[in-house]
Amino acid sequence: MIWRGATALVGAGLRLAAPLAGPDWCERLALSGPDVVPGGIWLHAASVGELNSVRLMAEALAEHAQLIVTTNSLTGRALARQMGFAASLAPLDVPQAVQRFLDRVEPAVLVTVENELWPNRSAQADALGVAQVVVGARISQRSADRWAKLPGLIGPMLGRINLLSAQDAGSEERLVALGLPRAALGARLNLKLLAPAQIQPPEDGPERALTVLAASTHEGEDAIICDAFLAARAEIPDMRLILAPRHPARGEDVASLLRAKGLDPVRRSRGGDAQAPVLLADTLGEMPEWYARAGICVTFGSFADRGGHTPWEPAGWRCAILHGPNVSNHAGDYADLDTEGGAMPVSAESLAGALVELARDPARQRRMGAVAREMLLSRAGDPQPLVSRVLDLARGRLV
Repeated sequence: MIWRGATALVGAGLRLAAPLAGPDWCERLALSGPDVVPGGIWLHAASVGELNSVRLMAEALAEHAQLIVTTNSLTGRALARQMGFAASLAPLDVPQAVQRFLDRVEPAVLVTVENELWPNRSAQADALGVAQVVVGARISQRSADRWAKLPGLIGPMLGRINLLSAQDAGSEERLVALGLPRAALGARLNLKLLAPAQIQPPEDGPERALTVLAASTHEGEDAIICDAFLAARAEIPDMRLILAPRHPARGEDVASLLRAKGLDPVRRSRGGDAQAPVLLADTLGEMPEWYARAGICVTFGSFADRGGHTPWEPAGWRCAILHGPNVSNHAGDYADLDTEGGAMPVSAESLAGALVELARDPARQRRMGAVAREMLLSRAGDPQPLVSRVLDLARGRLV
């Protein structure tokens, strides 16, 4: 095979240069790495985003099996270690490095997150009887068309997969057309939605219906929520505002703007009371508290040219979601939420009226929040059956 031959030559050269390489390169060549108990599960995630998306599954697998995590990035490896997993940089896809890694780890199952398929890794794992699982798989039609020009490369890799969980039906069909056995298809999961789907929102208190969260504002958007809130509060004096800038370092500028608009903000970064009438949430790590307190959430990045931020975290907290017109980053999600009544599109000019409308109708707030949360749960899927099948594969390889 051309790929194996070419990469074998590369691997031989890299091995000769290893004495000059640093510790990270030695890890990529599988000349070093953490000691693990053989026969466990090898989980590979490209970097931080993929690892965060699969965290719940990784934790569930680690409760029942030895788990080693590999990533392609230093930041991903650091995060895996912070999560408490044995972790290393993934072996380069040269036959020598892959074989050294497999010989040391002796995994029963290789779980790959999303699209990180490599020819040598696939073939050599298969030769040793390692079951292969892919979770969160997705492939666009454009990518599928490109892979179709390399059937000798993609077909064997897909043909060796024992279990694949795709994010959508389109990806399933495209992967089957490229060589994935249809029998390998498992239940769909959207990995990025698993964490928000685990949120347990509190019971609604009367103050929640009057609390507005401006989530992740960018420069130029703070004035929009200030003006809308002032107009709404003129009609509903008990309305509260929590303004959470996307970048807390902007706290001083946002505080100055609030004061210039006639608002008197309390800054959370300076120990401010979370129940203040106007709270500037210029801290990191406290967003769950603000979602829990707010019955109405305005998702920002959607009034500036930022493409909008995900609606699924506020959906997990059962917030009534308002958003601006610029949601290209999550266009399909917002369109579906708008259609089903889980979210409402507004303009800068109509935002104040929407705030008043929802604050005066707590029942509608709750309906919107319930619809959004149900859509989230439906799309995320249940990871437990997939975890069970991976563990069954691991046990089957150890018999």
